[in-house]
Amino acid sequence: MATEASTKPKTPSKTGLEAGLKKLGLERDIDLALHLPLRYEDETQLQRLCDAQDGLPIQFEGTVTDSEVVFRPRRQLLVTVDDGTDACKLRFFTFFPSHHKTLAAGQRVRIRGDVKRGFFGIEMVHPVFRAAGGPLPTALTPVYPTAAGLGQNPLRRAVLAALARMAAAGELAETIPSQFLAEIVGLSSYSLHSSLSFLHNPQADVSLAALDDRSHPAWLRLKAEELLAQQLSQAQARVDRLAMRAPALTPRGETSFLQRLQAVLPFALTRAQGRVVIEISHDLNQRQPMHRLLQGDVGSGKTVVAALAAAQCMDAGWQCALMAPTEILAEQHFRKLVGWLAPLGIEVAWLTGSQGKRERAAMLAKVASGQAQLVVGTHAVMQDKVEFAKLALAIIDEQHRFGVRQRLALRSKMNPNEGAQLSHPHMLMMTATPIPRTLAMSVLADLDVSTIDELPPGRTPVLTKVLSESKRFDVIERVQGQISQGRQVYWVCPLIEESEALDLSNATATHAELSEAMPDVMVGLLHSRMPVAEKKAVMALFEAGEMGILVSTTVIEVGVDVPNASLMVIEHAERFGLSQLHQLRGRVGRGAAASACVLLYGTPEGGRLGELARERLKVMAQTNDGFLVAQRDLELRGPGEFLGARQSGAALLRFADLQTDAPLLEWARKTAQAMLQSHSICATQHTQRWLGGRAELLSA
Repeated sequence: MATEASTKPKTPSKTGLEAGLKKLGLERDIDLALHLPLRYEDETQLQRLCDAQDGLPIQFEGTVTDSEVVFRPRRQLLVTVDDGTDACKLRFFTFFPSHHKTLAAGQRVRIRGDVKRGFFGIEMVHPVFRAAGGPLPTALTPVYPTAAGLGQNPLRRAVLAALARMAAAGELAETIPSQFLAEIVGLSSYSLHSSLSFLHNPQADVSLAALDDRSHPAWLRLKAEELLAQQLSQAQARVDRLAMRAPALTPRGETSFLQRLQAVLPFALTRAQGRVVIEISHDLNQRQPMHRLLQGDVGSGKTVVAALAAAQCMDAGWQCALMAPTEILAEQHFRKLVGWLAPLGIEVAWLTGSQGKRERAAMLAKVASGQAQLVVGTHAVMQDKVEFAKLALAIIDEQHRFGVRQRLALRSKMNPNEGAQLSHPHMLMMTATPIPRTLAMSVLADLDVSTIDELPPGRTPVLTKVLSESKRFDVIERVQGQISQGRQVYWVCPLIEESEALDLSNATATHAELSEAMPDVMVGLLHSRMPVAEKKAVMALFEAGEMGILVSTTVIEVGVDVPNASLMVIEHAERFGLSQLHQLRGRVGRGAAASACVLLYGTPEGGRLGELARERLKVMAQTNDGFLVAQRDLELRGPGEFLGARQSGAALLRFADLQTDAPLLEWARKTAQAMLQSHSICATQHTQRWLGGRAELLSA
């Protein structure tokens, strides 16, 4: 007899089950216990077909009145079931001999599936079925995330078995002292064990809405546990870091590099820059290693703050390394820093993967001897062959683009003096994507944060226009107008070349189009596949003002500073993220001329722009404030994508939501400090249960 299970893959063997669980990352009992359902199905009651609503699931019992295999438009099993109030057509495009037996005419069956009402009445495609009769379940049926070959039934059994084993072994015992749980109403009424048991097997009378929006007390308990584990790991990382030793980088006074650099800068620092310089200088003067994030909007002046930190480091007799994710950005930093520091007698080395052997060998020798006091480069700075004489400060720009292990590798470059107990360089990480407060309080809680919250004088607000691709020729006319006024233009494309999978205009085609439209204007092309020397030549022409239009992919997203550029056109802007759009827009508005950014969007033929894309473009048109853009970006994408979680190594929140669970986050911060002070064993147990071996990644 066919049952519900017969419509799904057969129960896997023990080896197959283990392989399926491993594919899902469910190797420990705690992994299974925390593998929570995506949704729930209500099989606890029967409904009448006449009450069925289009698009909603229903479970009913009825008699098969007709069952046949038809071949139009393709081979399928077509079954009619009548429950006495209405009839329903069941359609199966994949079926087995057992289907014929259970769904033969005259059989009474129980059916569950999504209703589709059409011209010929009610229809279900591939519903779940079994012989009618037997007791109805008393609990909702959980539906889990799964992998190919692993059905819901064996996965449910594996989860419940893991829960039972953990409960019997006492592994779900409380790790949070009761006095802390009592501070939030509802938390103490659900233990960890009862919360997990409930969520894996909720009774039928529970509110499905409370399960779906995760507001049920059992959900709140799990979110509180998760946030607390994260806060404990971050707080412990801070404690561990403060126990390390780093060189105290004390400036020499009026004759120091720091003072001399401030004196020769061709501009005055803003109040925000001055405040941040003092914060960083204070940290560098301590014996504990600095672990600070410097955040500021596009063009807020982070590079000069980094230069002043480097000057303080070198003034104390130590080396500094500055690393950027791309060669274009690294070279921008290099040229600025050489211009500021060379007059002070400071030698700056340059390290990238594209260097020739002879040049690279010369640079490596200068770094190893200490002759090069500042080293600027890309990922090449972290390679094994790079040896520093006395590294004390590492500055990482666009830090979210570097993986945890890469940042750890840079730390390992420190070579302390013999006999000195120095184990850790000072770390200054920079980002032009401002970090919203809730994110800084959670996954970045181990960092001290400095914020440059004002722009230097002279920066002009950028007018942002959102236009359809149908206005393309109007935009080209506007480009011609800017060029005629002696201005320069960026035109950014999402692709380098034509793609069979994506019907989008590309950089090479746009370059040809603009060159033909404006034959008297030099139009450049820049993309990631070009040789480094060719990229440098193109950028040099644009920066010198000889090139009127630069057609580019997103390689110019950060670091490019051409004050004469007054127009940015972003083609197929709907394909870019908010942070990327804001970074690209920041390439203009750097001079005195009024600047604009045009977001050209395209839609599928006859289609509409997606809701998420519309929201992103709307945010860009409404504000130039990078902090507001970052907040909306976090809300739209979530913390994992916002941080670039695969690269950052940040422990993602599986259950808690930084937007809706702010009160729980505040509780977790306070409780973590109290537990580390008076319940250290409980704190360690709690962190290990939730994070396992991932806890140490949070301190990177």
